Amino acid sequence: MTTQVIVLNGGSSSGKSGIARCLQVVLPDAWLAIGVDTMIEAMPAAMRTTDAGIEFAPDGGVQVGPGFRRLEAAWMEGVAAMVRAGARVIVDDVFLGGAASQQRWQKALAGLDVLWVGVRCASAVAADRELARGDRIQGMAASQADVVHHGVLYDLVVDTTRANSLSCARDIASRVE
Repeated sequence: MTTQVIVLNGGSSSGKSGIARCLQVVLPDAWLAIGVDTMIEAMPAAMRTTDAGIEFAPDGGVQVGPGFRRLEAAWMEGVAAMVRAGARVIVDDVFLGGAASQQRWQKALAGLDVLWVGVRCASAVAADRELARGDRIQGMAASQADVVHHGVLYDLVVDTTRANSLSCARDIASRVE
């Protein structure tokens, strides 16, 4: 079967978005890149500051509530619908719930050919990137570096600690059918 979806999972500042952009260059067909950050930005501002939506703690912790989960489920089904309509999609996500997050995606993407990719990065390196970016709460990268991978099963794992986005994208592209 032909790969229809590439799911990139990793902590904040691990390099997922850069890999997604590079994949769009190295893969032979057109692929849409869709990230969880875009979903969060599309949410009403009030949902980004309440316990019903998503909250970002000063130490970098992230808590999600039932309102966020409802919108997330709709977003996942929407991504799956685009794939079923013929689009090939690269998903850039942060599995805050580890295996439970992957299970939500597996349910939405049932029947589709998915390549599951773990994007790892040493906590200290991700924290340095986070600081350099300036658009993330300090501590988020360190708190997510390992927890997002807990119990998640991958077809491939790349590590951006020393490898650049293009190198990782080429490794992933070699696994795309």
